[in-house]
Amino acid sequence: MALKWVDSLDIALALIDEHPEVDPAQLHFPELMQWVIALEEFDDDPNRCGERILEAIQQAWIDEAD
Repeated sequence: MALKWVDSLDIALALIDEHPEVDPAQLHFPELMQWVIALEEFDDDPNRCGERILEAIQQAWIDEAD
């Protein structure tokens, strides 16, 4: 399944698998963006990402990590 920027929950779940030791609340957006782009399943234009998308991914990650 190809992940797009709109798939914030699925991206968050993939990031939990890739980086289980990370506290997502401490992650800076540039690093988060790079980690998303590096996901094997990710297939979207990096230029389509904005702060709101990264906030949604980060919040989904925080919610799922609890």
